[in-house]
Amino acid sequence: MIRDQARVVIVGAGMAGAAAAYHLAVRRRIPGVTIVEAGEPCGLTSAMGTEAYRNWWPDPEMVGWMNRSIDLLEEVSARSGETIGLTRPGYLFVTGEPARAQALHDAAARASAWGVGELRVHGASAAAYPRSPAQGVAGAPDGADLLDGALLRELFPFVGEAAIAGLHVRRCGFLSCKALGTWLIGQAVAAGASLVRDRVVGVDLGGGRVRGLRLAGGGALGCDALVAAVGPHLREFAGLLGLELPLVCELHGKAGLVDDRGVVPADAPLMVWEDRQRLPWREDEVARLAADPGRRRWLDELPGGAHFRVRGRELLMLWTFEEHLSDAPVYPPRFDPDLGEALIRGLRAMIPGIDAYFGRGPGCRIDGGYYCKAPDNRPLVGPLGIDGAYVIGALSGYGIMGSQAAAELLADHLTGSPLPAHAALADPGRLADPDFLARAAALDTRSGQL
Repeated sequence: MIRDQARVVIVGAGMAGAAAAYHLAVRRRIPGVTIVEAGEPCGLTSAMGTEAYRNWWPDPEMVGWMNRSIDLLEEVSARSGETIGLTRPGYLFVTGEPARAQALHDAAARASAWGVGELRVHGASAAAYPRSPAQGVAGAPDGADLLDGALLRELFPFVGEAAIAGLHVRRCGFLSCKALGTWLIGQAVAAGASLVRDRVVGVDLGGGRVRGLRLAGGGALGCDALVAAVGPHLREFAGLLGLELPLVCELHGKAGLVDDRGVVPADAPLMVWEDRQRLPWREDEVARLAADPGRRRWLDELPGGAHFRVRGRELLMLWTFEEHLSDAPVYPPRFDPDLGEALIRGLRAMIPGIDAYFGRGPGCRIDGGYYCKAPDNRPLVGPLGIDGAYVIGALSGYGIMGSQAAAELLADHLTGSPLPAHAALADPGRLADPDFLARAAALDTRSGQL
């Protein structure tokens, strides 16, 4: 068997693997970096996301993580000649409930102290409200702006009368996953990294450390370090190392609706309706849903969080109102064909104009992917407890936005550099800590999730 020697082998060329290759081969100039990918780079989970980012999180550690990752994304955008489509229109959280409006204010005040930026509370005038740039991120504000209902509708006329307040969080926006992944891998290859199109079927261990890996095509790669960047396949891949990681895969679907009536302008922020609601079905639709055991749940009160963004001519609609958990992903994933209609109805309270599309759900483009999640919904980056084995994963629904900080941290581990303050947040060792595991059942696996 022919064995080629590579210093670092990264298994997986999704967004985490692409970022890892860039940080190792380009930023740290590590020779002999090899990426092994069986499919298309950034073509599985990475391609199924909303291509969005935010520094809005419910704890200071994740705020620090994302601020650093966004710093690095902005640096990549500048180095790439602004080719990754980085914009910053923000996220706009909207509510029709006074108590929730106060909760948004309080959350923004806490987040401001954590590094999200200044909280600006506006009166009736829009004069002090900072506008987002039409393109790019230069001059874009950070922090958050709390708007009452009248000012909210003045600035965003497509928002309905039910809204009494909105919190516009500003260091949030969109980018092109394909452009970013292509640029990162291209830069890594130009710096000497190589891309091998094959599938890993085994890991060679000897003398208490990783020695190499075996490929489905019959070849093998020796290595000093093996990096698992396999997205939703992490639990399965860990089994090749003889490890059991308490991870789950959570299936998330989204629906793309062509906005041919221009209900929402192209420069809208990502919009979130915070309130619980019952969907606005007609009487005949209620009867049909009530007779279908698989869809009766859509007649119940559903949680808040229906949201969307504009991408091209589509409204990309999402709403995590139910859990689909598994130990391993199943491909191709299956989605309810009526998901699009439920999402359209779920956005009606925030955007009344979307009722023009009632009945258009069957024509929506429905797809999605898996969030690979640790019990606390926080990342895993660093050594796996076997000499030479590392992980960059469990990035849940924030892989695109969080992968730059993850890759930088991985590079710190591999090079023996000082670790940043947020390293403990992602320590894989916590999954072997009996105290952590004892608390795992009570941990919120949706913490920070939209």
